[in-house]
Amino acid sequence: MIISTMTTRDPTDSTGADPNGKADTKGASVIVNAIAVLRSFTADEPLLGVTEIANRVGLHKSTVSRILATFEQEDLVERDEDTRRFRLGLGLIAVAGPLLAELEERRVAHPVLRELTELTGETSALMMWEGNQSICVEQIASRHQIKHTTPLGARYNDALSASVQVFLSAEPEERVRSLLRSGAITYTGLDDAGLDDYVLRLKDDSRRGWAVNYGESSLDEVGVAAPVYDHRGDLVAAVLIPAPRFRVSKERLQSLGESCAGAANKVTARLGGKAPGESGR
Repeated sequence: MIISTMTTRDPTDSTGADPNGKADTKGASVIVNAIAVLRSFTADEPLLGVTEIANRVGLHKSTVSRILATFEQEDLVERDEDTRRFRLGLGLIAVAGPLLAELEERRVAHPVLRELTELTGETSALMMWEGNQSICVEQIASRHQIKHTTPLGARYNDALSASVQVFLSAEPEERVRSLLRSGAITYTGLDDAGLDDYVLRLKDDSRRGWAVNYGESSLDEVGVAAPVYDHRGDLVAAVLIPAPRFRVSKERLQSLGESCAGAANKVTARLGGKAPGESGR
């Protein structure tokens, strides 16, 4: 789709090289630029104009306009009728659908998440890890009028996010320190003493069986998350409960954490998994 309209590669050549055997770097750069445009949209800023996108990805506005025009033809982006700015389009669901359908963790977690939402009355979500980001791959929204949700595909790299804590707790300590020092995982104002405290916090999360973010990254939101393991004992996902802070007292926080951990254990069991150090089931 993108290649046929936006590159000059010989259509008879399926190797990605030109007739002289050289790599098609122009085609590769066009695809990289197109991907950068898609990734410029976020859950916090779903509507963007051409100038905003161009500034974010470092491309000329005319280049961004051409990319968006192709995406719009394929329903990968759409224009907001009022602002004429762009948002991601429903065509992306068709692209991502086969992947989501094949995610075993998502398939087995769905009934457990539904049960968890029924039990707690709050939204429940399944998160997966991609290098330095926690990504939402499934969600059951709360029935409350006031609720917190985690849109599918939303990405988080805030160190205080409950799901990020869960994933980092399984990483070697030096990698955790490296990720935070480099800024790949964000933690505003972190110094060496704070980094030491954060590493200890991750150890406490592991011992307790769930992590908590009590209004630390967003004043009006609470998050609790617990780890999901596969049959090798590897951490493969996290169950997350995001909820409005006004509805979560310190006492209820404990209850939500225990419910979240219980749900994560159910997903682990459905995967035939076990937590590290557990004997076989």
